Amino acid sequence: MKKQYILGLFLLCGGLFSCSSGVKNQANFDVIPLPQEVQTASAGDFVLSNNTVIAYPKGNDVMKRNAEFLAEYIKEQTGKNVQLTDEIPSSGAIVLSLGLDNANKEAYHLEVTKQQITITGATEAGVFYGIQTLRKTMPVAEGDVLFPSTVVNDYPRFSYRGVHLDVSRHFFPADSIKRFIDMLALHNINRFHWHLTDDQGWRIEIKKRPELTTIGSKRAGTVIARNSGEYDNVEYGGFYTQEEARDIVKYAQERFITVVPEIDLPGHMQAALAAYPYLGCTGGPYEVWKQWGISDDVLCAGNDETLKFIEDVLGEIVDIFPSEYIHVGGDECPKVRWQKCPKCQARIKALGIKADDKHTAEQKLQSYIIGYAEKFLNSKGRKIIGWDEILEGELSPTATVMSWRGSEGGIEAAKLGNDAIMTPASHLYFDYYQTIDTENEPLAIGGYVSVERVYSYEPVDQSLTADEAKHIIGVQANLWTEYIPTYSQLEYMELPRLAALSEVQWTLPAKKNYGNFLQRLPQLISIYDLKGYNYAKHVFNVKAEYITDYVDNSIKVVLSAIGNSPIYYTLDGSEPAAKSQQYSDTLSLKESCILKAITIRNNKKSDVLTEKIDFNKATAKPLTLLQPINEKYKFNGEYTLVDGLSGTPNYRTGRWIAFYKNDMEAVVDLKQETSIHKAWVRTYVEIGEEILDVRSISVLASDDGKTFKELRTEDFPPVTSKDKNGIYTHELEFNSVNTRYVKIIAKPEYKIPAWHWGNGRPAFIFVDEIGIE
Repeated sequence: MKKQYILGLFLLCGGLFSCSSGVKNQANFDVIPLPQEVQTASAGDFVLSNNTVIAYPKGNDVMKRNAEFLAEYIKEQTGKNVQLTDEIPSSGAIVLSLGLDNANKEAYHLEVTKQQITITGATEAGVFYGIQTLRKTMPVAEGDVLFPSTVVNDYPRFSYRGVHLDVSRHFFPADSIKRFIDMLALHNINRFHWHLTDDQGWRIEIKKRPELTTIGSKRAGTVIARNSGEYDNVEYGGFYTQEEARDIVKYAQERFITVVPEIDLPGHMQAALAAYPYLGCTGGPYEVWKQWGISDDVLCAGNDETLKFIEDVLGEIVDIFPSEYIHVGGDECPKVRWQKCPKCQARIKALGIKADDKHTAEQKLQSYIIGYAEKFLNSKGRKIIGWDEILEGELSPTATVMSWRGSEGGIEAAKLGNDAIMTPASHLYFDYYQTIDTENEPLAIGGYVSVERVYSYEPVDQSLTADEAKHIIGVQANLWTEYIPTYSQLEYMELPRLAALSEVQWTLPAKKNYGNFLQRLPQLISIYDLKGYNYAKHVFNVKAEYITDYVDNSIKVVLSAIGNSPIYYTLDGSEPAAKSQQYSDTLSLKESCILKAITIRNNKKSDVLTEKIDFNKATAKPLTLLQPINEKYKFNGEYTLVDGLSGTPNYRTGRWIAFYKNDMEAVVDLKQETSIHKAWVRTYVEIGEEILDVRSISVLASDDGKTFKELRTEDFPPVTSKDKNGIYTHELEFNSVNTRYVKIIAKPEYKIPAWHWGNGRPAFIFVDEIGIE
């Protein structure tokens, strides 16, 4: 369905810049991320003019560089050439200094008086973040700038504020990486997680292993669309020399960003196996993978040459990258080769590894490999980060867990006393679509993570004690690039979600407010425009949702833009009977039913676009779930099943809910005795994501809601490798009965088949709607 939008309703609304003292341009401290404390003062306003200078401490080269950054920002945004000095004048200066007494090394104090602006940091990094705040207060307009008398006391909530970029699936040259780093600096981000190796390409030079780049950096072609089986047959490659990588590290360090390299092991290694086939369990031959996904071919854990390879690679990585942390991946490592490999089985026996209730022997063998890499890195004075799969087996006390499959891995790590970085796919995977309207978007891997969803994320779970919560040291967003072939598209996927992320990472939760964030966003967008960033504009589109009350048939349209009043329509176009009635922004679906997301243009009724609603006897009826929804995919809750909304082939839009490790068991109250003869369940299947179809459905009826009689049960075959992803409707017909209560039970695949990389684990089922006729 084509959608229409009102664009930029509040881009310039609200009088962001007022006039004072004859100065046209005024600074505004409503910046992103929002500082912890901003107070207006009465020490007089400061005017940035051609006579202003920037003063920094004599003999401090890092502070001089900070001053140069500030001068560059001022030149870009106002056109003024501000001079630098290491002598502090009595007035007319922006003074950068050290000495702030604060345990947080990135803290700063910013104060505006009539005579000067001072930025005092606990360290040079704190001064840099004060400069970023000052930069973002200035309008993008030539001329003098008036800074109102203000005091800012600020520091970050988390010490690790990261963004991940995969350059294996698609490669971006060094100058693009530097542009990316500048974008991170604008958002107060201090970790650049650089994913350098994977099945589809090895991207970093290792001098002891030259074939990693001469062979492993090149694939013979790339799959078209989503693993269609068709390939473009165009050679694709690229890698960074060690000199280029060191230059990027230095460039990031100047902006107080630490580069955290990732060498993913023991899985995601097919590019390395193409270069050194003897490191695999089968001996090959292997090729740099042309398709997306997870290869079964991994490093042979029973081969001593594998251990030598790990030392050779990580030995050079620690020489290139001075970061405290080295990321070793540890995720998505299929064990099918290890299960059949004599060397791996011999290693299991030699180590005395035994399976237990939680882990297979092969999972514990992976723990051995990760532990080997960790001990080597520890000997070089470094620590490891791994994806949350490193929890499978024994985890060393010094390992840091990056929790991507949800928050559970981070919570578990924190309870064990290990540090954790929260990066759940549900909220922080920026390769997911940022709008439900995917037809008008560049092809993406799927999913749905809007700006609002990013902003809503709270990294510290309430189940953690105060001591455990201290182990949640940071937050990170991830960008995987299977479907991001150009740097321009990379920016589009990052922005403005990066702005929402920065506030999750920096600002204390009590100060966060999404509506206020939207009001502050245009000021940051002006810098995006200045820098030529290709950002997505969905957040500025007016979207609406209409809610119908079945009693009076009226509709309330709730606009997402700030300051818009509700608008009322009726399904038949007549004047709404309840126009003056007071509605809550969130109505219980027991009394009302969200029917369909719509968009409007110019607030005109004739422009409302609607679709046929799929009504059935279960729609908007009271519903009780006897088994829980999976917390990660709960979205709008149980009434998603009877809200009349059809899901799309994107299971993260909120139209689908998930069940995991238990059945879906729903009881619908038809509210009166009703004749029924059919029930149906609509499911979504995404095989690669461990979302499989149901294995059986049962329909039962009851007159009292307590004693149920089975009407029909149907079993379905297990999914095979030849089955297709998509939406499936399963209908069960039976002889007509009169009943009030209907129970529908859908059973998932409790043990994923052996051919699947997730074999042995329980599968998800996703359901958007159940129906009764």
